[in-house]
Amino acid sequence: MTLTTAEADRILADHFAPWVQDLGLSTVEADDHHAVLRLPWSDRLAREGGALSGQALMAAADTACVIALCAARGGFGPMTTVQQSTTFQRAVLARDLLVHARITRLGRRIAFLDITLVPEDTEDTGDTEDTGAAEGTRGAWGTREPAAHATAVYALG
Repeated sequence: MTLTTAEADRILADHFAPWVQDLGLSTVEADDHHAVLRLPWSDRLAREGGALSGQALMAAADTACVIALCAARGGFGPMTTVQQSTTFQRAVLARDLLVHARITRLGRRIAFLDITLVPEDTEDTGDTEDTGAAEGTRGAWGTREPAAHATAVYALG
């Protein structure tokens, strides 16, 4: 049983700290294997120079993982972030960000996820062929030039 976007947004409202809610995240889609959240652009989340802060990106990635796991498990349940590794690849200026969290392994007690953060207007039409570094690369999500990539591990209760 997966979650509707409204149910996922209810989890965001009911189970996350006020400062995470202040990010303004909303669920774009969720199913048995992934979730996509939108992080809306906000000057409050920008660092000096106008780019979205790394802290906001990492919090959005972590939150998207929780929603993906809730969707896969049919609802909210206890879980803890054990590890998150994030690589920042380019600045995001004055654009909403789509946060794709994909479950790569889901066990009874542990889960592994892969997260790609992409400025919304750089979404591709689905061609996933690698075009080389000179033109940017396309990954598993069919996106070009992600802003960041992360991996995460969660302990499940």
